[in-house]
Amino acid sequence: MKTTLFILIFTFLIMENTFSQSKEEIVKIDKIEGTLLIPDAKKTVPVVLIIAGSGPTDRNGNSGIGITAQSYKLLAEDLAKNGIASLRYDKRGIGKSAEAGMKEDSLRFEHYIDDAVAWVNFLGKDKRFNKIVILGHSEGSLIGMVAAQKSKANSYISVAGAGRPIDEIILQQVKDQKQPENIVNDISGLFAQLKEGKLIENPNPLYFSLFHPSVQRYMISWLKYNPQAEIKKLTIPTLIVQGTTDIQVAESEAKLLKDAKPDAQYLLIEKMNHILKTSSTDRAENIATYSKADLPLAEGLVSGLVQFIKENGKN
Repeated sequence: MKTTLFILIFTFLIMENTFSQSKEEIVKIDKIEGTLLIPDAKKTVPVVLIIAGSGPTDRNGNSGIGITAQSYKLLAEDLAKNGIASLRYDKRGIGKSAEAGMKEDSLRFEHYIDDAVAWVNFLGKDKRFNKIVILGHSEGSLIGMVAAQKSKANSYISVAGAGRPIDEIILQQVKDQKQPENIVNDISGLFAQLKEGKLIENPNPLYFSLFHPSVQRYMISWLKYNPQAEIKKLTIPTLIVQGTTDIQVAESEAKLLKDAKPDAQYLLIEKMNHILKTSSTDRAENIATYSKADLPLAEGLVSGLVQFIKENGKN
């Protein structure tokens, strides 16, 4: 999909939200639907594009794999209370963007990048906004980094983003699971083959979750991007955000990003987990928050984001 996508915008619904005197608009680019939340303001405001993480994630940060924390919805509402607009969207193939879904063997990492670029271009045409901020969460962090290079975003925020390429992260997970050395070596060799752009013929069914024939081309496209290399390319103000109780992305990943881009601002949120809620590192307690929509976002997250957004990028 090219960034010169035919853009068709529908406004299905505009409604007033009494909680913050903000206006909600449902918009579409091609077949991908999003929610634009705009604070009631007499002057132009910043707007944040929220890019979702991995898996079947919708615009609110929920997914069919047991995540119902509403993290992106809460984030959008909290930003609106602070005079900042936001656009969040269902990933292609998910929710109201189901029609934009593709066959598994046709999907590429670049499709997600192009989707984000298209949204930035859309926001750039809206005179209500004075600057555009890309905020990528988890896998969306890497998508956002590349999208920021290809668009006219004014600043960039990584939230719980990995600092290493996906093959290194998966190999580390395999090692942490105390898998036999031969399995670690097998997976390492298969990743090396994909990094050379070579498909794996007749992969061992044991490794189908990673190397099924239908996902190999997507994995090849993903492996081309190293977060440390991509964040170095950014010439716009950058903020790296990480929580201390994230059991999916370690604090060390954020430090790798910071080391790669020393001029980036760094915000460490105490007791914030991967879905941006407050929790301890106890796995059961931590995972339990993934289904608790009534829990507010971790203290310090929104205030830190608001300060960065208002102080950086052109007005």
